[in-house]
Amino acid sequence: MLLCDIGNSSYHFLDGENAFKESVSTFNPTSVTKKVYFISVNAAVSKRVASLENWIDLAAFVDKKKYYETMGIDRIVAAMAIENGVIVDAGSAITVDVVKNGVFCGGFIYAGVKAMQKTYANISPALAYSFNFECDLDIMPKNSQDAISYGYLKTLYLEVMSHNLPIILTGGDASKFKRIFKDAKIDDQLIFNSMKKIINEDGLC
Repeated sequence: MLLCDIGNSSYHFLDGENAFKESVSTFNPTSVTKKVYFISVNAAVSKRVASLENWIDLAAFVDKKKYYETMGIDRIVAAMAIENGVIVDAGSAITVDVVKNGVFCGGFIYAGVKAMQKTYANISPALAYSFNFECDLDIMPKNSQDAISYGYLKTLYLEVMSHNLPIILTGGDASKFKRIFKDAKIDDQLIFNSMKKIINEDGLC
């Protein structure tokens, strides 16, 4: 079974146990001859693969009425994977979604690590630091690196923790956020596991 989570910059494939990525700008989807089950937040790629019979869009098998109209299919599919928890998907943007008793309660979008670091650097070269994920969020900082780190991380930390639910980290920067969400679980295949569930429940394979 070949699965694919298509983002803005890459095709993220799972072929059995083998996960790999291809660049949106260079990869040719017609080169894939086997059946591909996919979700996509990339409108241009979605249009490109729509005419390919072996590319099956799983969004057609999702009940989107349980979510809000403009919510990305990647967030929806991730939320479908759990019964209770807060999903923190730490990619180019950070999305946070809350699920209680299998019901989506809402979520928000936060700037990703690289985007926010660029924002601080654009304000002043004196603020061009990487974030310190080891900074103590219980103590007001007394240096510039920790000051921007605290401002960025504690806001997110307090909101996520306020729901008093299990925390699931996914996305490219999940391991960084594990340092502040110490009891969280990292699940690199959250979306793929949910895609498999959709495929099995709808008898698509």
